[in-house]
Amino acid sequence: MAASGNTETIEADNEDMTFIAEDVVGIDSHVRIDPPVLYFGTPIGILSSLNPDGSTNIAPNSSLWYLADRVVIGIGSSSKTLSNLRRHRELVVNLPSSDLRDAVEKLGRYTGSHPVPEEKREKYIYAPDKFSATCLTETPSEEVRPAGVGECPIRLEAVVQQINESGSGGFALVEARVLSSWARPELSTDGGKHVSIRQWNPLFYVFRHYFGLGEHLGADWKAN
Repeated sequence: MAASGNTETIEADNEDMTFIAEDVVGIDSHVRIDPPVLYFGTPIGILSSLNPDGSTNIAPNSSLWYLADRVVIGIGSSSKTLSNLRRHRELVVNLPSSDLRDAVEKLGRYTGSHPVPEEKREKYIYAPDKFSATCLTETPSEEVRPAGVGECPIRLEAVVQQINESGSGGFALVEARVLSSWARPELSTDGGKHVSIRQWNPLFYVFRHYFGLGEHLGADWKAN
């Protein structure tokens, strides 16, 4: 690598590739940042949990990650979802497409907790039936009691394995095992082994901003 002033030239050669990048300014000139949240971007989920009266509470969530048949979810300590999962350990992770952005945003303004927790009173509204409040459709699940969201093209029915509330920060980490996965037929490819991401067009949440899919940059070497 050769550098001159603010310009650096990077060269990489092998039998398949020759790459030269010029006029790259400040490769090493990072500055320290202090963002109030570390939401670097995940597909949004709408979590279904069971209320004490047997109805379903739904709430948007942007803190989810997946490994094998497990999903790990960060949930606020005062949320109705966490309260429900402490009592009844079944849930549905509904995965919306980007065209449901407005419904997700509207849903995020409601809470199923009554009375509304003090820290939420300035911004949240109590809604006992969030399906009606957001014009979303309640659809029966197959293996768990909480209902799914009909408009979401993918849903995961799951059961909680453990809830870790020992950390600081006002949230809990919930680990759940996925019992079954469901998708609209047009999303299912290779006999249900793969999901068509383009057909799904997931809704991402990055630093409190919504994004859909951008340009497809290709699959990784393990994609097949």
